[in-house]
Amino acid sequence: MMKKRKGYDVYPLTAAQKFHFFYLDHCPNKAVVNIGTSLTIEAELDFDVLRESILKAYERSESMRLQFAKDKEGVWYQYVVDEVKQEIPLEDFSRTTMEEAEATMRKWTQVPFKREDSPMSRMVMIKTPDGFSGVYLLADHVIMDAQSLICFLKDIIEIYCNRMYENVAYPKDMASYIEQLKKDLAYEAGSKAKARDEEFFHKMIESSEPIYNGIDGTAKLELERDRRNMPGLRAAVNVSDSVESDLDIFHLEGEPTKRLMDFCKEKQISLTCLLLMGLRTYFQKMNGNDDVSINTAIARRATLKEKKCGGTRIHSFPFRTVISQEKKFIDALFEIRDQQNELFRHANYDPVAYFAHRGQVYQNPQGCTYEPMALTYQPMTLKEKGLDQLGDIRYKTKWYPNGATTQAMYLTVMHRPEDNGLDFNFEHQVKAVSRKQLEYMYYYLCKIMFKGIENPNLSVGDILKLV
Repeated sequence: MMKKRKGYDVYPLTAAQKFHFFYLDHCPNKAVVNIGTSLTIEAELDFDVLRESILKAYERSESMRLQFAKDKEGVWYQYVVDEVKQEIPLEDFSRTTMEEAEATMRKWTQVPFKREDSPMSRMVMIKTPDGFSGVYLLADHVIMDAQSLICFLKDIIEIYCNRMYENVAYPKDMASYIEQLKKDLAYEAGSKAKARDEEFFHKMIESSEPIYNGIDGTAKLELERDRRNMPGLRAAVNVSDSVESDLDIFHLEGEPTKRLMDFCKEKQISLTCLLLMGLRTYFQKMNGNDDVSINTAIARRATLKEKKCGGTRIHSFPFRTVISQEKKFIDALFEIRDQQNELFRHANYDPVAYFAHRGQVYQNPQGCTYEPMALTYQPMTLKEKGLDQLGDIRYKTKWYPNGATTQAMYLTVMHRPEDNGLDFNFEHQVKAVSRKQLEYMYYYLCKIMFKGIENPNLSVGDILKLV
């Protein structure tokens, strides 16, 4: 391993980080790895105490102090600095409109970080026109994912509340990022676990070839076959020639959301399974294939240390299901659950290695894929994680698009703080997928899920007749 950097120990990148660097290299817009979010509460804040709380949270989190540098061969590595030297300014939007405030934060989100030897996050304290106050956080995906973001914001709030209110306990320590990093690197360095996972994925890839399903039918696949004069081709180009993206959000109310959640609880399946079932059945309806593949993100935060170590731990793998229309809706759900559990057991494997092996086996033309979209469900909310001590103080979270994506369509499903209803956040390439297509898909996704939970013993084919 190379020497130190500025007196700090240096470490190679993890598989999850390499994945981000991999598409970063291929994307002209370097803001593609930016995550911008705001958290505001309906309360007067003491901004001096808030600033101290933010700095304290940085001090408690190794991953938020990560920096990167390149060696002579151009290979990136990482190290953790002792302190993050940054101003934490206050931006007062209270005299503007909500639209103007959001447009400004969107602009902030679209500025990429200087990558070498520089902090990979920045924070601004904000006052918004609706009488709320809080923070805006911009972070680079190579140091943070959605779960570590929530963990970090929660830490700031708990430190602040401990300072401001009696009987609010000081939060327990964060877990060490470096300790977790060493475990990941030991896994990568030829461990038995890695060999087992590799065998699992190779067997799965080699068993048979998936097929591409389009958002509104088989047209893209047919086009690809004609264009290349390859009538047996099963993959298609899913992305457009532009990475320009937009974010379209559809809201499911609190009451219907509760019906979905209650069903999942009763049947002991996760909401992810129900969402996957709904999505795959939609593609089955549109394309006439029983065989459907969708990329799914796996958080890899099973242990308490993994949950609290920060960083980016998401691995994304294709999730393929072959479910005939004769199968009962509920049996299909159980099949998805079992398959998901199996995938979780092997999820430390490097997704880049997965795709490389699949590419060698099926030798598809460059840029072709089987997956029309990716799905992430974010179950973690600030509410259930210790913010209840604030009583009924209302709070809001908002995500700001960075303006670029290398995927045609990425769906993130999360809970709204106000009513615990679901927000379906579709980030999509403007030229690959239109809002109209998304509206249609969202409409049918909901119909399939609700018909399915109302009639779980009906076959998939019968559910499709009902929608």
